[in-house]
Amino acid sequence: MDETVAEYIRRTVLKMPRDEIKMMLQKWGFLSEAQLQTLNFHQQKDNISQEVVQLCEVNPLNSYFFLDNHIYQNKRMWSVYQMKKSGEEEEYFDIADFKKKFKGRIRSALKNVTITFKEYEDNAIWIRVAWGTPHKKPNQYKPSYVVYHSQTPYVFISASVLKSNLPLLCQALIVASNYRDIREMELRSHSLNSLKDIVFKRYSQNFQTYSPKPVQGWNVEAENADRRIVHENRSVKERIHRLNQESFGCGPQPKLEFAQYRLDTMFKSDPKMDVLDKKEPFRCLVKFSSPHLLESLKSLAPLGMADAPLSPLLTCITHKARNYFKIREKKESFVSP
Repeated sequence: MDETVAEYIRRTVLKMPRDEIKMMLQKWGFLSEAQLQTLNFHQQKDNISQEVVQLCEVNPLNSYFFLDNHIYQNKRMWSVYQMKKSGEEEEYFDIADFKKKFKGRIRSALKNVTITFKEYEDNAIWIRVAWGTPHKKPNQYKPSYVVYHSQTPYVFISASVLKSNLPLLCQALIVASNYRDIREMELRSHSLNSLKDIVFKRYSQNFQTYSPKPVQGWNVEAENADRRIVHENRSVKERIHRLNQESFGCGPQPKLEFAQYRLDTMFKSDPKMDVLDKKEPFRCLVKFSSPHLLESLKSLAPLGMADAPLSPLLTCITHKARNYFKIREKKESFVSP
């Protein structure tokens, strides 16, 4: 086994909590149950890591570079990119051809690079790229990760990609998948599955399709409640519940940690007052953050912390598939593309 690979495996094991090491090794699937039984998980972690390396040496080396990523995918920040074709024609996807073209495009520009592929469920292709330089070997401790769903135009790229390497990575993707263009969607999160839910429309959200009708929850409450209790503002609460469902739907929300709004506007004053000497735009940045931002926004109106409905700037996040916005003074739209 290459020394770099052995050291990478060793450090990966050392980063794991002791009580999760056995579970992680089972999920890797590189070691048999018989090999796992030979490991003493009560000894020092350094000794465990050395034994894991020794056991890996007797197994075929094919996907070790994915040891820590698929399990710890939510520790990375992911950005969503969308590709475009020149036409609407459907093409048969050949995974072998995709890998060949992807590797060929990158290695035509950079020889010192390690590229590894792994196929998972729902047609997800994970790509790990360890970048080097013309004079240095690939750095296996700072790789880039790409997740591509075949037959879709969406690509999820980890934020660890250097700006200098991003153009080459994007070129390789469009060449390998037979697209002509790629752009960033301004949608980012640590939750890869939530990003997929948004771009693949796998979440429950009603955009002005909700037809007003009696809220079942309130009727059940009325039947079970003490008749001597008078519920105040019932119509107000029912209205808030209805508007909240129109904005967010009735299902769980995708997990996003933040939404960022950059304002670019002009101060206006009476010319006679001459208050503003410089005619430069005023700029500010507003950022909403939460461990689960959309669920937090959904709860504001029912808790009485905001009026219903919320501003479209907050409720359009999933509909527009973005959480980065630029707000400018435009008559045709309050959010610039």
